[in-house]
Amino acid sequence: MSEKEAIAKSVQLYIDGARLGQSGVMKPAFHEAATIFGFDGTTLFGGPIQKLFDDVNGPATGLEASIVSIDVIGTIAAVRLELKNWSGVNYTDLFTLLKVDGQWKIMNKVFHVHA
Repeated sequence: MSEKEAIAKSVQLYIDGARLGQSGVMKPAFHEAATIFGFDGTTLFGGPIQKLFDDVNGPATGLEASIVSIDVIGTIAAVRLELKNWSGVNYTDLFTLLKVDGQWKIMNKVFHVHA
């Protein structure tokens, strides 16, 4: 498996967890010290990634997800993910990943909510 395929597999766990509405499915994609930041309307939403897990509130069965780009530099990577219709909301997510003990883990998620 190529590095980009391994990274996409990690991001797919996040997508699958969103579709199923189960944070436990997406949790293995993230490093335990990962963070999340973005604006939920005009309010800054941010902190430990557990805030994302706590905010997952049901399946997003109509979710469409597209990995737009994956950039890899050695043991670091950046991913842009476009999400349409996560319970009626569209997002752009940017992830930074680090290869830890041979596995790609999301270290940070920043997001933009589209009006």
